[in-house]
Amino acid sequence: QAQVVESGGGLVQAGGSLRLSCTVSGTRFGALAMGWFRQVPGQEREAVACITDSGRSTDYIDSAKGRFTISRDNAKNVAYLQMNNLKPEDTAMYYCATDGSPWRVDCTLRPSDYIAWGQGTRVTVRS
Repeated sequence: QAQVVESGGGLVQAGGSLRLSCTVSGTRFGALAMGWFRQVPGQEREAVACITDSGRSTDYIDSAKGRFTISRDNAKNVAYLQMNNLKPEDTAMYYCATDGSPWRVDCTLRPSDYIAWGQGTRVTVRS
């Protein structure tokens, strides 16, 4: 059974940076795409970024392009989300998750395609 643990959230001023980490155990990390998502209370969970199992392909929502970078280290079973130039609207609980289908050619930004989720790490951006 996969276990997913996020870390790295915190309070930051607008324009600042944070790097989130996602440590995965109990599953074939190197065979699975990974996704980062976020959720604000009262709103639906939205995708932020995804990365294929090899790390060769990534995808982002428009608001993250040019500011966020998703990466992974398959030797350490860790995925990262580097967030630069943070804005107050980035304030949310951030989650990572493992794709339910191994060896996917392209990663997906559909939350329903992900099956193992962490408890989240909170990001607060102060204006």
